[in-house]
Amino acid sequence: MSKRTYNVEPLLNQGQVVDVRIHVDGKKWHLWGRSGAEREKALAATVASGNLPVLLGSGLGVCIAEFLKSGPVAVLDNDPLIAEASGADKYRNHPQVLWLSGDPLQVLNMVREWRASNGNAPLKLVKIPLYQRLDREWYSAIGNTLEDESEPVSVDFWSEVAYPKFRNKKPRVLFFHRPYFLVGEITAALERLNIEFCSIDIGMGDTVRDGFVEDLLRTVLEFKPDFALTVNHFGVDREGRLTDLLLKMKLPLASWFVDNPHLILYRYADVLPDLTAMFTYDAGNLGIMRDKGYRNIFYLPLATDVERFRPGQPGREEWRAEVSFLGNSMVHAVDKYLHLSELDAGVQRRVPELAAEFGEGVELSVEEFLRNSYPDLLQRMENFPTDEHRLSFEALITWEATRHYRLSCVRELLPFRPLIVGDEGWKTLLGEGNWRYLPSLDYYNDLPRFYPMSKIGFNCTSRQMKGAVNQRVFDVPACGGFVLTDHREQMEALFEPGSEIISYNDIAEIGPLLEKWLADDAGRGRVTAAARKRIMAEHTYEHRLSALVEKMRQTFG
Repeated sequence: MSKRTYNVEPLLNQGQVVDVRIHVDGKKWHLWGRSGAEREKALAATVASGNLPVLLGSGLGVCIAEFLKSGPVAVLDNDPLIAEASGADKYRNHPQVLWLSGDPLQVLNMVREWRASNGNAPLKLVKIPLYQRLDREWYSAIGNTLEDESEPVSVDFWSEVAYPKFRNKKPRVLFFHRPYFLVGEITAALERLNIEFCSIDIGMGDTVRDGFVEDLLRTVLEFKPDFALTVNHFGVDREGRLTDLLLKMKLPLASWFVDNPHLILYRYADVLPDLTAMFTYDAGNLGIMRDKGYRNIFYLPLATDVERFRPGQPGREEWRAEVSFLGNSMVHAVDKYLHLSELDAGVQRRVPELAAEFGEGVELSVEEFLRNSYPDLLQRMENFPTDEHRLSFEALITWEATRHYRLSCVRELLPFRPLIVGDEGWKTLLGEGNWRYLPSLDYYNDLPRFYPMSKIGFNCTSRQMKGAVNQRVFDVPACGGFVLTDHREQMEALFEPGSEIISYNDIAEIGPLLEKWLADDAGRGRVTAAARKRIMAEHTYEHRLSALVEKMRQTFG
């Protein structure tokens, strides 16, 4: 098409497009908009048949409008100028229209996924002759392939997937897999609990990979899970197509948030499915999620994998230290979100002050903080051009608050010649001095051997977690290390303060506590042993997955 002389001219009657005249290499074609009796009859037959209509060419939109009266329709149109001139492209973003163009293989795969998500009903191809003449290679290649695949795959798909759920002693779990923190821990815990599960790879993009829907439907038919499980809403699109599909299959979904759900769920303001349960690692988020309309919400804190984080694993000599801190400086995160938020100079200058105030405040989200203290700035944020700008601004305040807080805490370690493990942003923040630096270590291969090499492993929690404890509080004692951490509101429901966990309430307490516990080898040993005993009894990922499974059974069984 790019080598042709190509012009599209709409013909109007009282302001309405009634025909389109197309000039291709000097030849003149017409695309008639008025349907004859035979065409009207054919359209009515397709609508009545229950088939899924697939148009090869958009025409003037007459067929699209007719098919939309009874359900979804796919439009395969590789000639955008015609659709633009005729006005048919007004249907391009209609929620019931799948509008495709471009690479034929990708188009075919997307039609197959669309068909699968609509019960594998047979396809009904509607060929508009003009398009076959304009680009025979593109339309014929797709049309001929789809004709061969147009027969129904399943006689009664929806009855097949409407099997009773939670009838077995141990439920079967369909896990949406993406390489991420907690994924390995979840699958390992399911295996140890002897819970049958099947994983589906969802891909690494903003949307699920090609072929995911087909794999999902096939797996549900063959494996017959009792519910699906994902982390941080991975695989759930903001338009609600996945949750709608799960709802049609009567398959509940559990989504475990191990990052701040407020910074994730902003994308899903209108996606409130009945068969979805939200689990969050921070009990403080329950009220926020409830206010956003979510009903099935539960507290599920982090834990540890005691098969991986266990005592007695040899470490490297360079890891040995009196005091160590392992964590990100947040320098690069702050720079990243400062760039993405595209703030004007006036607001940029206020970021450090706003972040420090948010970090010290009681509000759990930046939105709540601004509403209480700076409503004018909240109004400006709500008028940002996109959701991504707003999210970037909230992330910027959160990570700048964390950067400021961590730096203040780590400076209290300097008299003890600490070992700092993390990104090179620490070199910028601390400069040269009485401390050692090592680059970031691998979580799975290094940290179980690293933590016991320090007399005290120091911890200061991210400001995105105002009340929750982080992973380190469980991991360090599990492998035989001693941890000094900042006090968290939810900590006392997990450990016995003073005997199972040692914490500071104020930065000024860090130095005296380090002095005390560095001098008390036996005391550190007692606290670590008590913490590990509690972890083995209550805080493994087997405990967390057992609790999640039981909540799903109670809620949807």
